[in-house]
Amino acid sequence: MMRQLALPCSALGLALGLLVGLPANDARAVDLPVRKAGLWEMKVLRTGSPMPEMTMQHCTDETTDKDMSTAASPMAKEMCSKQDIQKTATGYVSDSVCGIAGMSITSHSEITGDFNSAYTVKSTSHSEGGPSGARDSTTSIEAKWLGACKADQKPGDIVMPGGIKMNVKDMEKLKGMMPKQMPQLPK
Repeated sequence: MMRQLALPCSALGLALGLLVGLPANDARAVDLPVRKAGLWEMKVLRTGSPMPEMTMQHCTDETTDKDMSTAASPMAKEMCSKQDIQKTATGYVSDSVCGIAGMSITSHSEITGDFNSAYTVKSTSHSEGGPSGARDSTTSIEAKWLGACKADQKPGDIVMPGGIKMNVKDMEKLKGMMPKQMPQLPK
């Protein structure tokens, strides 16, 4: 039973983490390019974290990608004291300091590839204040374009492991589901 509950909670945390990682749109920010419309597969590999490897699919279009960034901006401003993204010779670099569920997370990400067929995000982070105390982790997201969205999908739909389906347009609802503090695990 705990394993079944852990996956949706992990998936929810990851989804929020990915969305909060989007750059805020303001005069100082560099905007990431809009991804090609269609179905994207995102394989997430983590080290230094109890979260398992997972693969999810995200149906998107130009409007949804722009809206994700715009909608994430207020949440990122509320949760993050620092959010900086810069264009580099090989892609983009992002640095952030965010507070999620009573944890402080400092991260550095490098984004390479194109947003038409495939891109990679490599992140290192340091978190403090969670049930496991201070922890360093590395996350790699390998994204590739699969083609058109499936007939039963609409832009913004994310299909997580186990068939869990959510839509990024419901971000405020997702944020409300996150605990204010991480529960302490029994020793």
